[in-house]
Amino acid sequence: MNILIVEDEPEIAQLIRETLERENFTCHIARTGLQALEFFGQLQPDVIVLDIMLPELDGLEVCTRIRQKPGTKDPYILMLTARGEEIDRIIGLSTGADDYLVKPFSPIELVARVRALLRRSLRHGGQPNQVYRTNHFSVDLDQHLATRQLDNEESELLDLTTLEFNLLSTFMSYPGRVWSRTQLIDKLWGNDFFGDERVVDTHIRRLRKKIEPDPANPSFIKTVIGVGYKFEDD
Repeated sequence: MNILIVEDEPEIAQLIRETLERENFTCHIARTGLQALEFFGQLQPDVIVLDIMLPELDGLEVCTRIRQKPGTKDPYILMLTARGEEIDRIIGLSTGADDYLVKPFSPIELVARVRALLRRSLRHGGQPNQVYRTNHFSVDLDQHLATRQLDNEESELLDLTTLEFNLLSTFMSYPGRVWSRTQLIDKLWGNDFFGDERVVDTHIRRLRKKIEPDPANPSFIKTVIGVGYKFEDD
């Protein structure tokens, strides 16, 4: 597994590298935000360990640009921050990070977080040729394709991240079912989840932007106040 470490402090970068290489990961280090984007294009890493405070471009901007850039891989992003305030964690997750880790952290926790991120993709292999269909959407688990039916009866391929695809698949597997945040976390991450429950809201919001005609007034992924979310496509 390829891991890109984006950290401008040499001692911390080297500590992270040595910790992960002892676990048989292949690691590369970028020192600046612009270098991180360059390395991302070249290496197509599986995981990016991304510091928020970076020269040239900060980690939040790097995360946003990576999520907007099409590529052969959609990496998991573990964001590092020296600040533990709640608002910083929420901002980091809202830009597309999958998890966060507050400095100082232990090497054991770092490895556990990285392994948890990598195990997420193993939970959604699906059954061969399994397809979920509703009036406007189709999800092919075997080919990892999601499409939306447009009003002119043509279909549109949806550009979803791995987690967005898994989230839509989960909703479409039980249309009309109400899912709590806890249930969605258990379905998508299982016992490997370490973060804040509100990361679910972040990914719901991002998915709505890609599938809803009006994300501010969703027609398909609806909020059930005090409970969670449900998917309807009548």
